[in-house]
Amino acid sequence: MTVNPGHTFARIAIVTVSDRASGGQYEDLSGPAVEQWLRRAVAQPCEFVRRIVPDGVESVRNALLQLCDKDDIDLVLTTGGTGPAPRDLTVEATHQVLTKELPGFGELMRRVSLEQVPTAILSRQTAGVRGRSLIINLPGKPASIGICLAAVFPAVPYCLELIGARKMAEALPDSGA
Repeated sequence: MTVNPGHTFARIAIVTVSDRASGGQYEDLSGPAVEQWLRRAVAQPCEFVRRIVPDGVESVRNALLQLCDKDDIDLVLTTGGTGPAPRDLTVEATHQVLTKELPGFGELMRRVSLEQVPTAILSRQTAGVRGRSLIINLPGKPASIGICLAAVFPAVPYCLELIGARKMAEALPDSGA
């Protein structure tokens, strides 16, 4: 897949996975937390695309396929659906669309999260590549999002470069991200 010449900035999709948020039963706090963190961490302009989908393999898989294969997205960050509850199926959906898994992302997110809360061991985050898109599963709790992103984000620009996505420059470490 080639990069669309009409898009000059990196395109980042944030997918909130939640039955209640997608149904309007409560406000999505996770998606905005991801975007706010990224706006501080990315050194150049980028375009954000936001989606809220219900829990479940099919809904998440379909969103990921649309974003990666049709919407020309470089980085897809999901939030939610990574725990052990019966409806937490984001990881299963992600596995169905990945062409290459990058387990180090999930390993590092769990390690840094365990320094904060002992229940982080229940998390099942993963990451991987589909075409020229990098997909990363983040936790659903806004407080945990920054911890996980701070840990893995230094590898993101280089990974995007390796898979042929648009370049993304990380902000300087003192940027407050």
